[in-house]
Amino acid sequence: MDEPTIAEIRETRALIDPYVASTPVWQWRGLEIEAELGTETEVFLKLELFQQTGTFKARGALRGMLALSPEKLAQGVTAVSAGNHAIAVSYAARILGTTAKVVMFKSANPARVAICRAYGAEVELMDNVHQAFARVREIEEQEGRTFIHPFEGKLTILGTATVGLELCEAVPNLDAVIVPIGGGGLGAGIATAVKLLQPNCAVYGVEPEGADSMSRSFASGQPEAIDAVRTIADSLGAPYALPYSFGLCQKYMDEIVLVDDDALRRAMLLLFKGMKLALEPAAAAATAALVGSLRQRLLGKRVGVIVCGTNTDAATFTQQITAVL
Repeated sequence: MDEPTIAEIRETRALIDPYVASTPVWQWRGLEIEAELGTETEVFLKLELFQQTGTFKARGALRGMLALSPEKLAQGVTAVSAGNHAIAVSYAARILGTTAKVVMFKSANPARVAICRAYGAEVELMDNVHQAFARVREIEEQEGRTFIHPFEGKLTILGTATVGLELCEAVPNLDAVIVPIGGGGLGAGIATAVKLLQPNCAVYGVEPEGADSMSRSFASGQPEAIDAVRTIADSLGAPYALPYSFGLCQKYMDEIVLVDDDALRRAMLLLFKGMKLALEPAAAAATAALVGSLRQRLLGKRVGVIVCGTNTDAATFTQQITAVL
């Protein structure tokens, strides 16, 4: 496998720098987190929700599109997504001077669809994730657009690895990093960067119970699929794992843990109370594991927590946290 190197990750960070933010790392202190973990555990939040487009996805999309020739870029791009990747590709197409046609699900949050259209993308809505992936392949073949994958391939992982690079540069001597897992692109990139820069640091991936393709893949030793996504964390709802991102996760991640939807809701509420952040469920996944199944193992440790982003609306957020009030 042609794995990312630290030199390539640093080169990627420089390449995408004009278009992305170096998002802040914030040490989480206060009564709310102390009630969960005590005062000895040091928690460092990588606040990727402050990224351009609201999530880390802009990093991978830009890295892939910046590798295209001028001729291919002019033909436009396409993507499939529950929302966040579609938004990132729409943004990248606009700032790089090309067009995007993105395929989303009819169940997608209307706010995410509206953001894509605001960036100038053409949006098509499909019934489910499997139909959406089939349709995006048709667009690629029929219109000559380049498919920008949401989580697979070296260029995508080089983009996501810059999140891990920034975290490790901001916080030395971490004991653990916790990262949400959807398709595995973010996890693969961050795990690779963290293990190259801080090899003694453990890396934990977190999946929703209703979208556990990476957990199944770890168990079988090969990429696995799920038949449907059954979680409120729709942006972690990849239909399957794929070889490149799975291989890096398998090599560099110490463990995958699962969280249920109520744990996600409680973590959303905790982050709202303690950090005043209004997040989508995916962005609370790492925190859910930190105060849940990983709590005892990480007490007294220095822990990096990836807050991977958020694109939600007030009504949806309120409905989700009200369920656990």
